[in-house]
Amino acid sequence: MGTVKKLKVAILGTGNIGTDLLVKCQRSEYLTCTLFAGRNLNSIGMTKAANARVKISDRGLEALERDPDGFDLVFDATSAAAHKHNWPVLERMRKMVIDMTPSDIGKRCVPAINLAECLDHGNINMVTCGGQASIPIAHVIGQTFGDVEYIEVVSSIASRSAGPATRINLDEYIDTTEGALAAFSGAKRAKAILILNPAVPCIDMQTTIFTRVRDGDLAKLIPAVEAMVGRISRYVPGYRLVVPPVIEGERLVVMVKVTGLGDFLPSYAGNLDIINCAAIAAAEEFAKTKHAVQGDLAEPGRSV
Repeated sequence: MGTVKKLKVAILGTGNIGTDLLVKCQRSEYLTCTLFAGRNLNSIGMTKAANARVKISDRGLEALERDPDGFDLVFDATSAAAHKHNWPVLERMRKMVIDMTPSDIGKRCVPAINLAECLDHGNINMVTCGGQASIPIAHVIGQTFGDVEYIEVVSSIASRSAGPATRINLDEYIDTTEGALAAFSGAKRAKAILILNPAVPCIDMQTTIFTRVRDGDLAKLIPAVEAMVGRISRYVPGYRLVVPPVIEGERLVVMVKVTGLGDFLPSYAGNLDIINCAAIAAAEEFAKTKHAVQGDLAEPGRSV
């Protein structure tokens, strides 16, 4: 493998998403976190970053503005409302931004489908956790059948894995997931449902895709779905198919489950892990492109 020059990244937002991204960056062959910025110096994330000798700040976006040469890419792990404020500032700074919120401002990115075309955009939106779990399957269904009348996605996650930002952004989550589902699948109508399950012990993330189709051909769909699951599992190792495509009348059902890597967050928080793994895959691919890494390249997200 050729010499790798790591891409310097800043993480804006030091909650669960931001701290898990920090851990994944520390393990990456292509990324290094040079600034971890939020609002609370006493948070668990800030302490973890400080112990890892990463520069920290409680000045949020202002910290990034004060150090424009200290990073090339920003993970915005704040909230949808905050990202609408942050993006114009980061755009003026000419920084590549990977938006972890459901703001739906930037180019929608689902690495298993459209990673390469996203790299030319200054703002990449990672949609939502439910979107990352369901959209690739919906995309395959749309490509295989070509006439998807209706698609409905139900994601059930552990209540403990839904932090304050997730709960505040529930309306944006639904709107962004539904919009992306329709766009990537070609469905005429799309609906997204999120269930916060309070069960103890905590459940793994489970997503079920219901689709109304006509003249469905399982012989074509099953291998296509299995191939897509294989692509996703390269950068999300805990992603697996638990119920392969089944057709009952005009209703097609597919179910997937996501177990997290257990980096900063518990393994049951697969909903957070899948969007973070997808974001790391996008950042690593951008790093390879920017620095023109020579030799054998890792699959997107291999280091995750």
